[in-house]
Amino acid sequence: MTLHQFLLILRARYRVALAVALAAMALALLANFLLPRSYTARTSVLVDVRSPDPVVGAAGMQGLVAPSYMATQVDIISGERVAQRVVHALQLDEDPRWRQDWQQASQGRGSMVGWMAGHLQQGLDVRPARESNVINIVYRGPDAEQAALVANAFAQAYLDINLALKTEPAKVYAEWFDGQAKTLRASLEEAQSRLSNYQQKAGLVSGDEKLDYETTRLADISSQLTQVQGQNTDAQSKRSVRGDSVAEVMQSSVVNGLKSDISRLDAKVREAGVNLGPNHPQLQRMQSELDGLRAQQNAEVGRINTAIETTWRVGQQRERELQGSVAAQKGRVMMLNKQRDELNVFRRDVEAAQRAYEEVSKSASQSRLQSLTNQTNVVRLDTAVMPLEPSSPRRRLNLLVAAFGGTLLGIGLALLLELANRRVRSAEDLTEVLDVPVLARLRGQNGQYRDAPDLLSGPPQLALGHGR
Repeated sequence: MTLHQFLLILRARYRVALAVALAAMALALLANFLLPRSYTARTSVLVDVRSPDPVVGAAGMQGLVAPSYMATQVDIISGERVAQRVVHALQLDEDPRWRQDWQQASQGRGSMVGWMAGHLQQGLDVRPARESNVINIVYRGPDAEQAALVANAFAQAYLDINLALKTEPAKVYAEWFDGQAKTLRASLEEAQSRLSNYQQKAGLVSGDEKLDYETTRLADISSQLTQVQGQNTDAQSKRSVRGDSVAEVMQSSVVNGLKSDISRLDAKVREAGVNLGPNHPQLQRMQSELDGLRAQQNAEVGRINTAIETTWRVGQQRERELQGSVAAQKGRVMMLNKQRDELNVFRRDVEAAQRAYEEVSKSASQSRLQSLTNQTNVVRLDTAVMPLEPSSPRRRLNLLVAAFGGTLLGIGLALLLELANRRVRSAEDLTEVLDVPVLARLRGQNGQYRDAPDLLSGPPQLALGHGR
């Protein structure tokens, strides 16, 4: 079908197309007057995910950056808890008209507040802005003022619920932490009491200092014992040797002096023995003096050996005493080590109880502060105002759509009617149908060419035969 043929069909059946278009516009006008008016109010909130929580710090931001966080906030705004808070905030449950509507709709069954919340949710539309942290709250209702009030009420209810979701768990945690803190404080006091009682019982103030003192004392006694044992070993060796070969005897000035005198006098006695007879008084006196010197030498050697013996015996006694002291001091040190270990156990118990109490007290303080906060990470960006024009029905748009759609529908109906009863409306139609050339065209009285419908008013077969 060419454009010329299409225009010829429209010219022939323009009444049908015009009637359909006018009918569509009439229906649009009727719908504009009959459809109820609705008004749309809009407000928005900003969810700040960048600023850390002043109480918990940056640790509280881990959940804010999750991809599902914004979707969760949208679900909260659209949820029943927020809607019920709006009902209470606007006191809709006390409005007689709302009560009457609830009675008619549910016949008094179920929760009135729940029904009102569900009714409000039907007109609510929550839309998160693309690539931002802004959430748009849109409410559509039959009254312009009420639409603005409900939209603002939903925004405020969301702020309140958001704060409640943050503070209510914190209150529960604070109470739980307070109870745990009391229990841990009692455990700490009990551990400190056990430590004090043990210190008093053992007489320990600082186990490390006392142990260091006793250890030093053990080292001193051990050193003395080692020294005495060395002396006893030396005395034992001297005691076994005895005689003039003992170092003390050889180093004694008295013995050495007596030896010199004995040697000198012995020389004189030998000389006198040669010159004098054995019974000579001078020789006998010298011999007696020599015997006296030898007796003194032997006495001095015996005294030195007796001193060595006495020193050995005293050393033996001292060694036994020091060995007993070392054994007793070792027992003391071992007992102090045991007491120190037990004391450290009590101290570790106190330290563990102290750490647990401090951590729980810190968590309790943090939860208590969080339960008292009145700030959230949500901020209202604007306030919904009463719309001046209804959002539906949109009269101009409805008329334009009706005019455009009616025109298309009319044209389509005209084409369907033409296809159902095809007519020859131009020479091109004859050429297409018969596939023969047109030989002549007749003019009318006004000088114009007569169209095929004017020439051929009969059935298509008869018109074509007549045309030939």
